[in-house]
Amino acid sequence: MDAESRAALGLSAEEPVRGGCIHHCYRAMRGGRPVFLKLNEARCADAFAAEAEGLGALRRAGCRSPEPIAHGTVGDRAYLLMEWLELGARGDFAALGAMLAAMHRTQGAQFGWQRDNYIGSTPQENGACVSWGEFWRLRRLAPQLALASRNGHRLDAPPVWQVLDGHEPPASLLHGDLWSGNAAFLADGAPVLFDPAVYYGDREADVAMTELFGGFPAEFYEAYNQAWPLARGYELRKHLYNLYHLLNHLNLFGGGYLAQVRSTLRLLARAL
Repeated sequence: MDAESRAALGLSAEEPVRGGCIHHCYRAMRGGRPVFLKLNEARCADAFAAEAEGLGALRRAGCRSPEPIAHGTVGDRAYLLMEWLELGARGDFAALGAMLAAMHRTQGAQFGWQRDNYIGSTPQENGACVSWGEFWRLRRLAPQLALASRNGHRLDAPPVWQVLDGHEPPASLLHGDLWSGNAAFLADGAPVLFDPAVYYGDREADVAMTELFGGFPAEFYEAYNQAWPLARGYELRKHLYNLYHLLNHLNLFGGGYLAQVRSTLRLLARAL
């Protein structure tokens, strides 16, 4: 960030930190306190606005998440300023499970969200649907399958969304992108969630994603189920929910995920 832009945001002592593979991330000082700064091209301003809105939704639902401070554009750059938190990878996973179950008690009248947002850097459609099965088919699987086709990936996709026939969950507030890289802990072990892709949907979709890339420790799932047990049939439905994220990884990162996508499609097809 150039000196003029830094001055416009009241920032000093800017230093690079780790923060994912999409944006440039920094620790900076503002008004005598540390802040977390994300930067990218100006076209990412909407993604930062969506992220700030999602963080606010998580916080209102009782989650510990970084407080969004400001977002917008300065010069030719988009930015998001957030509260700085000292985070570690180890902490109270049981508390994380209980916090997630409590967050899922926050519910909406319909499936979706008041605006579209992003899953990673991919646009995520959130137009409201009364039926959960319709939402998952139209707003989650169909856009990713269409994008995969445009990217040259040949997929035989049977109507796997029929796995949801008769499944009528409440419309819970979801984090939307809940893998281990988007959860951490404060020094006292208290859990923190960040980088959301929020919408109202089946709470199982959040829990399913925690299993996708290595899984969380057993105490997380034990605490979640103690607070709000998962419904019968989750062990099959989780594959449908994770298909969305596998398709997104295929579209973002290429053919290394193609075999896993096809394997999941075959598993679901056998259950129809």
